[in-house]
Amino acid sequence: MLFRMVIQYPYLPSGREIKYVSEDNVFMRAAREYIHTHKKDIVHPTGSVIVKDELIIGRGANGSDYHERHGCERKRKNIPTGERYDLCEGCHPKNHSEPKAIADAISHGEDTHGADLYLYGHWWCCKPCWDAMIDAGIRDVYLMEGSERIFNSKR
Repeated sequence: MLFRMVIQYPYLPSGREIKYVSEDNVFMRAAREYIHTHKKDIVHPTGSVIVKDELIIGRGANGSDYHERHGCERKRKNIPTGERYDLCEGCHPKNHSEPKAIADAISHGEDTHGADLYLYGHWWCCKPCWDAMIDAGIRDVYLMEGSERIFNSKR
């Protein structure tokens, strides 16, 4: 009998699930490669690509230069992951890779309804990012196999 570990995500909307692909998946590699030239968060860089009909229609990398200039207010106050993004401009969801990829697709006239999002560099998606993806009609979210071990700073 195969044992499958149940991952306790900090947030997962009702009726949604996270799917997994290998690190060598072409779209996961594209998300990872996008980070190299577009990331602004050097501590926890993440990249997202939106895929529809086997084509990448949007790309995003997280971060802003706020943390480099001012530090992180959430870290100074020991705020747990996924909470109180409003306290820090650098942590604000507008700086997360998922909404940036959605905005990129839309800016190029792409329809994101029915598309999938591949996220590299993290092991879950926060509520504001899920809300943005659901509003954009993103069908499935894919993370890299083992991401809960590799990218979870608590492990």
